[in-house]
Amino acid sequence: MLEKELVYRITGSAMTVLNEIGHGLREKSYERALCVELNFQKIKFTEQAVYSVYYKNVKVDEFIPDLVIENKVIVDLKTVENITDEHRGQILNYLKITGLEVGLLLNFKHPKLEWERLVLSN
Repeated sequence: MLEKELVYRITGSAMTVLNEIGHGLREKSYERALCVELNFQKIKFTEQAVYSVYYKNVKVDEFIPDLVIENKVIVDLKTVENITDEHRGQILNYLKITGLEVGLLLNFKHPKLEWERLVLSN
């Protein structure tokens, strides 16, 4: 399984954040808290990195993922009722844009962390 250990460490960090500050906050609060926890766990990450989106070799937009962990895993944080196919499709597009293979959806809406790992093989 691609990046199994790293995904395990990221989800563990997310669970720690949720257990510490609880559910019901806005997405940005969890993103900032997760960054603190990742630093504490000595997991390298980039926050709000900018990736260009091209159509026929013309830049048409920019994509800014929440987090890129160790240049291996895209992390998209949510505070939604449920993770949907729309969220899954979005992260698969992010993987195409970045050239990475593993994405992680983290939903902090409820007392128990909801998460999904998605893989796009190159």
